[in-house]
Amino acid sequence: MLNWILKKERLWSACAGGAVICGALFTFATLVTLSLDNESFSIHYQDKQVRVLDRTGTPLKVSAPTEWNRYDTVPLHQIPEFLQMAFVLSEDKRFYQHDGVDWLARLHALWQNIKSMKSVRGASTLTEQVVRIQHPRPRTVWSRWIEGWEAQDLEHHHNKADILEFYLNQVPYASNRRGLVQAARHYFNRDLDTLNPKEMMALVVLVRAPSRFDLYRDSKKVESSIHRLVQTLLQRGILSPGEVQKIIQSSLKLERSKSSVQATHFAQQVLSQLDPKFPHSKIRSTLDSGLQTTVQSLLDRRLADLRTQKVHNGAALVVDHHTREILAWTVAGQMNENVPGSFLDAVITPRQPGSSMKPFLYALALEKGWTAATEIDDSPLATSVGHGLHNYRNYSRSFYGPVSLRKALGNSLNIPAVKTAQFVGIDSYLKFLHSLGFRSLTRHPGFYGDGLALGNGEVTLYELVQAYTALANRGTFAPLKTLLNDPSFHTPRKVLSAESASLIAHILSDPEARRLEFGGGSVLNLPVQTAVKTGTSTGYRDAWAVGFNDRYVVGVWMGNLDQLAMDRVTGSTGPGLLLRGVFAELNRHRETHSLYLSPRLVKQEVCAPALEGEPCHSVSEWFVPDTAPQPEKQIKVASYHHKFEWVQPTPGLQLAMDPRIPDDHEAFEFVIDGAMDTDQVEWVLNSKHIANTKGGRYLWPVERGQHRLQATLRTNGQSYQLPRVNFSVK
Repeated sequence: MLNWILKKERLWSACAGGAVICGALFTFATLVTLSLDNESFSIHYQDKQVRVLDRTGTPLKVSAPTEWNRYDTVPLHQIPEFLQMAFVLSEDKRFYQHDGVDWLARLHALWQNIKSMKSVRGASTLTEQVVRIQHPRPRTVWSRWIEGWEAQDLEHHHNKADILEFYLNQVPYASNRRGLVQAARHYFNRDLDTLNPKEMMALVVLVRAPSRFDLYRDSKKVESSIHRLVQTLLQRGILSPGEVQKIIQSSLKLERSKSSVQATHFAQQVLSQLDPKFPHSKIRSTLDSGLQTTVQSLLDRRLADLRTQKVHNGAALVVDHHTREILAWTVAGQMNENVPGSFLDAVITPRQPGSSMKPFLYALALEKGWTAATEIDDSPLATSVGHGLHNYRNYSRSFYGPVSLRKALGNSLNIPAVKTAQFVGIDSYLKFLHSLGFRSLTRHPGFYGDGLALGNGEVTLYELVQAYTALANRGTFAPLKTLLNDPSFHTPRKVLSAESASLIAHILSDPEARRLEFGGGSVLNLPVQTAVKTGTSTGYRDAWAVGFNDRYVVGVWMGNLDQLAMDRVTGSTGPGLLLRGVFAELNRHRETHSLYLSPRLVKQEVCAPALEGEPCHSVSEWFVPDTAPQPEKQIKVASYHHKFEWVQPTPGLQLAMDPRIPDDHEAFEFVIDGAMDTDQVEWVLNSKHIANTKGGRYLWPVERGQHRLQATLRTNGQSYQLPRVNFSVK
């Protein structure tokens, strides 16, 4: 007994001392607060009262787990009055009397805690809870005092209705739900105005301990709290005895929400396109929630399969190119702070597209006079970079000699692409890409150089799919749509002839055209005629696959948003397989058709390139009228250069001997661009004759020192003197 008395005396002394200290702290903090600029708290949040729906009216889930509820909100007058009263009586019965802090409730809570000799009750007002939602802090005595001062400041600048509305839209529930709307859909799959009194009271008591109270885990824990709240409402005259009996006897019928489609990034894109001056409550988008869920699942599974190959991020975009409506906008995985870049929208993040841009380059070449049968020389090529050389290679490191444009594009050969860029001109090519909607390409043409032909300029998946939509639409461009009834009007504009667009589509859907590099059983050979192109950026940092059939355009990107290189994942081995799966879903329940082929195109037999020393063989090819060659003539590409030029060495080139190779075994090839195999070339080094060759190539045994190289080329009875080029070997 004595120990108990002493213990209680010590407790009273501690409380008295604590009260004195708290009073002093309160006085001090109040003086400090008054001396500071009185910056009020804002309880207004962006995108209030806006709900993004899919094309059928199904709400989209767009809130990230750690963010405020910015989309599933309702104004106070649309929240049932009974639900408002139940919340106020349960959480803060003097809400309309106090100025942010209920001092009577605090004293009563202090007395109960003292009697129990432990903390059994808090006394936070709804206003203080709003402060806590905006500024979460560790639960300490000092934080409670701060919340009190901030609550008073909040009430000074906002009325009770605004504070209550914010609270009811942001109060946290289990399963990362916030606000009454999300909670009602999560537990009952209904809107607030359809709930019965017991369901409303369940939402009231669940907020008391969101981590412990969850109807799906144990509804019995909530029943006792509902019964106590019912008695309170009965005593206040809000419920009649008959209503109380009915509520107690009824049961809670749970139904999980069907609106679980994750489309946060797409919804943000929709909201960013809205006119802020025009009021919106529900936005009907173009998204197909069923397809969105399917593509998201396929994307996540494919990324899981590639996890061991260091692939962490990905995105897929699906468009109906008849209407230009976006049907699926998926970004891999859930937002997770432990996954680099997971909060970024990979659909609109610029990345290097690699070879996925080549169809536009060859389309422009067709517009400028080339044909699908035009021959391009696929032989070693090097260009000057500073005092060094950049050697272009194909992915397989093979060279095929003269190849048709069809095979150059189908096999995604790099050297023919560079030569095609030299033919059309980088300036013209960049302007053409701008006309196709590539706004990310903002640098000067000289910045990109010939590398633009190989995809060194960063673009977004959105831009790439939008441009492929123009190819699928017979060369007509218009922006993609995110709103089902888009009030804005964009006049489609012709950027490419229907003949060139359909020829590119025909090449990209031709398995024979890609056989050299991809083989006969490529993953890109789809059962329904589909134009497909892949791309892989330098160092395996990006892998792409884009395709279109008679109805849909699909684009897939995979990589790492923190710039980490993947483990040899290419467009074919990574996104290519996913592309097949998405098209299989799109074609599952519809009648498919062949790709459009312009009726103006004419089919003609031509002599295809063959290996040196072998006769050419006849193949069928499609031509724009008046561009087909005479049957007896071999197709030859027009010269890209108006004169013979040095390929290597380039002026000022600096070479270094390789210490791993014996000096007498090292060699460097001199190369003249434009020289034919039958041309005679005399090579002069440091004013001394060193060789005569046929063709513009000579393998020179490397020697250290400063060197001056000259060459004289004789062709068709004429001689051409190339300018002297200086280079050095260390």
